[in-house]
Amino acid sequence: MKFFADTADIDDIKELADAGLLDGVTTNPSLIKKSGRDIIEVTKEICGITDGPVSAEVVATEHAEMMREAEVLRKIADNIAIKVPLTKDGLKTCKALTGDGTMVNVTLCFSANQALLAAKAGASFISPFVGRHDDVGYPGMELITDIRIIYDNYDFATEILVASVRNPIHIHDSAKLGADVMTAPPEVIWKMFNHPLTDKGLAAFLKDWESTGQKIG
Repeated sequence: MKFFADTADIDDIKELADAGLLDGVTTNPSLIKKSGRDIIEVTKEICGITDGPVSAEVVATEHAEMMREAEVLRKIADNIAIKVPLTKDGLKTCKALTGDGTMVNVTLCFSANQALLAAKAGASFISPFVGRHDDVGYPGMELITDIRIIYDNYDFATEILVASVRNPIHIHDSAKLGADVMTAPPEVIWKMFNHPLTDKGLAAFLKDWESTGQKIG
């Protein structure tokens, strides 16, 4: 399963890349706002850090304007994936862009039927939001199960990109269910390291080593 960072913070992206934990990046208008930087400037810098897909989202709601914004965004770098909402105009834009060889990430997916529509439109990625489902009392991971079954039934090439990831359990379950990608805030990815037995074992090793009085090198 590929790891995407859901952020526009350059330092966080570089840190994940240095650890070999970065396969791509997803951004959205809220993350760009949080970065406090110009969307073109920060997206170009991100594309220079990773060779993987970098999702840049259009903010228009009508097809013609979506296409105009997409034309600006996809000129930033070859690894740009245009992010569009799961609406009629969004899927029309998806079809036009993928037909021209551009990667498209269809976002704000909340049902398996929506995911099926996106795959039919040729989406490169579908982004089902598991955390937001959990927030309203629906088990978000059930959506991933349903999409995986449907996509496998018909051999759709669209990759399942699990979004709205809130904790390491979401990542664990995404991997078990066969999701292609998950995108999470960097702090959630780093939490995957946490285990009390690892901390306990390391402390014991260091204590024993200190008692030997030795040094390496």
